[in-house]
Amino acid sequence: MASLRVPLPDPNRQKPKPRVPLRVPKIRGVRKFFLDLDARLGHFFFAASVSLRARWDNFSAFMDRFHVAGVKRFLIEITSEGMTLGTAGLVLMLALAVPAFRETGGEDWLKKTDLSVTFLDRYGNKIGERGTRINDTIPLEELPDVLIKATLATEDRRFYDHFGIDFAGTFRALGANARAGGVVQGGSSITQQLAKNLFLNNERTIERKINEAFLALWLEAHLTKKEILKLYLDRAYLGGGSYGVDAAAQYYFNKSARDVNLAEAAMLAGLFKAPTRFAPHVNLAAARARANVVLDNLVDSGMMTEGQVFGARRNPAKPIDRRDEETPNYYLDWAFREVQQIVDKLPKNISERVFVARTGLDLNIQRAAEAAIEDSLRQFGRDYNVGQAAMVVMEPNGIVRAMVGGRDYGESQFNRATDAQRQPGSSFKPFVYTTALMNGFKPTSVVLDGPICIGNWCPQNYGHSYGGPMTLMTALTHSVNTVAVRLAEAVGRDKIVALARKMGVTSEIKITRPLPLGAVDLTVLEMTRAYAHFASGGMSVDSHAVIEMHTPKGEVVWRWETDGPKPTRIIPASVIDGINPMLNSVAENGTGRRALIPGVKIAGKTGTTNAYRDAWFMGFSGNFVAGIWMGNDDYTPTRRMTGGSLPAMTWQKVMAYAHQGVEIKPIPGLKSAPAPKLEEPRVAAGPNFPESARPVTLSQRTSERLRRLEKTLRETSGNSRASGLLEPQGRTLAAGEGKSPPR
Repeated sequence: MASLRVPLPDPNRQKPKPRVPLRVPKIRGVRKFFLDLDARLGHFFFAASVSLRARWDNFSAFMDRFHVAGVKRFLIEITSEGMTLGTAGLVLMLALAVPAFRETGGEDWLKKTDLSVTFLDRYGNKIGERGTRINDTIPLEELPDVLIKATLATEDRRFYDHFGIDFAGTFRALGANARAGGVVQGGSSITQQLAKNLFLNNERTIERKINEAFLALWLEAHLTKKEILKLYLDRAYLGGGSYGVDAAAQYYFNKSARDVNLAEAAMLAGLFKAPTRFAPHVNLAAARARANVVLDNLVDSGMMTEGQVFGARRNPAKPIDRRDEETPNYYLDWAFREVQQIVDKLPKNISERVFVARTGLDLNIQRAAEAAIEDSLRQFGRDYNVGQAAMVVMEPNGIVRAMVGGRDYGESQFNRATDAQRQPGSSFKPFVYTTALMNGFKPTSVVLDGPICIGNWCPQNYGHSYGGPMTLMTALTHSVNTVAVRLAEAVGRDKIVALARKMGVTSEIKITRPLPLGAVDLTVLEMTRAYAHFASGGMSVDSHAVIEMHTPKGEVVWRWETDGPKPTRIIPASVIDGINPMLNSVAENGTGRRALIPGVKIAGKTGTTNAYRDAWFMGFSGNFVAGIWMGNDDYTPTRRMTGGSLPAMTWQKVMAYAHQGVEIKPIPGLKSAPAPKLEEPRVAAGPNFPESARPVTLSQRTSERLRRLEKTLRETSGNSRASGLLEPQGRTLAAGEGKSPPR
């Protein structure tokens, strides 16, 4: 039996370590929550991706049934793109249509332009009309067939076929204009032209054309073709202040539109395109040539034959000769805008749209101003390289007596007296000096005339020389630039702008370093109104044309004396006592000597801008305030013309004439006695301005007495015809058969 051997332990061998069981940490709380969330999210996205893949495969298998190729695919793509672009286009058209349709807001959209005003001068003589109204006295059926055909053949041959916009006519006009290299045909339909007349203006912009198109569609949806044509014939401006074919027929042929023949109808239809250019009283040859084009249109459109129009060609229309009639159109345009503002402020219970407005216009001064400007430009325009001028004459209380907005209204209706903004140059300096006097300076205060720089701007005097220390009186008399700049630095340019605002300047004035030297764009009317504050003794002045408005029945609806703003003190009397002698010194001893009127004290200031682009003379007496500007519409420089040369000379002609036969009043602040009344004419004769004394006018006292008498008669009779403004038949009374009434 074998023996059992037990191995003996090795003393050098290490004993094995006892095995420790693995401990798994327990997940508790937040860790357990996030692990669970991760597992759920992973499962969700996996399941979603599998589901979406399956659905996409099913959708692709379904759409494969509609797969097309070749021509069919091309047509489908074109249709799809067309629908997309069409939807975008509709949204765009809606956005563009919103501004146009806003013009039609209100229930009285047809009455927006039916305001009609008859204007009288300061003596009650009729001087013109403005505005238009719906003429329902002549139905469309009673207008001659030849007049309607001539209008349609010339303005819109497809009028009864289109829906407001004649695309065929537009493309035809574009082609004709392209072949002619200019505008020979218009593409607007009658409906589009009516939309422009009712809601828009004549500005040539894309925005206006877009609005015009949408408004044409709107009119077609709200009116019948007959109503549109009737409104067009009644509302269109046909020159000579006439709106509508009936008023034009009365003005040009002294007959109703019912009675016009073919030749006269052709001449009337030719006025729609350009009433000013083709008006027979302005250019008879052009009017007859245009009428012949209308006869061609009648034949080309098939509305009449050559045999039917042959008589009208051989015997053209013979309008009334109105070349001797002078209408103050610039004045009336401005007065009509004033009437529109007055009507907007009338009480709502006054629904009348036809008014008679008495203005402050003096036809004698108006004609003198027009003739003096034309004579000056004809005689010296070439020498000075100047072609335009504008002038305003007013009383110190703001009543505008005359207004010249340009050399020729028939050539350009842009009113340079009220709308053209030009730099006044040194004629702006009285604002600077008046501000200085209001802030402690005196006419005897001494200021240095020497080099001065503000930053990198270093103004210089006209003669590039300096006079050293001098008084404000001397500095303004000789129009020293550096002194005006130093005064502006001393008192602050913001105070100068504030004073200009109080004195009636409404244009934007930027506060710049050259501001004291007249580097700001202003109108002649603004400057004249501002200078009127000097002539009024520092009281506020509101320039205005309308003195009184009443209805055709005589009911007074507005009067300046009671409804206009009340004068307030703008410039202290002590300052007026300082600035007016300084401005008088400018005229008598300085740059304005050519404006002096024998026997009349005047005050004023010349103005000349850089490069001689603008030349001004602003001046006043105790009776009148007047401002004149001369220059060129395209801003080209004149030939070294200053405000003290041609503008001052022209100003002197007009104002010398205006002061004849009136009681001369003193200028506030001048202590000298008033000059005697001028009896002899002081105006140089010219081809358009014969040497003759001005008709005697009413004195202020006589005018007040007549106004009181007029008021008494109106109160007792209740009828304005008793006031002497209108006869029972409505004919305007002209005192002395068209002459000014005696004093």
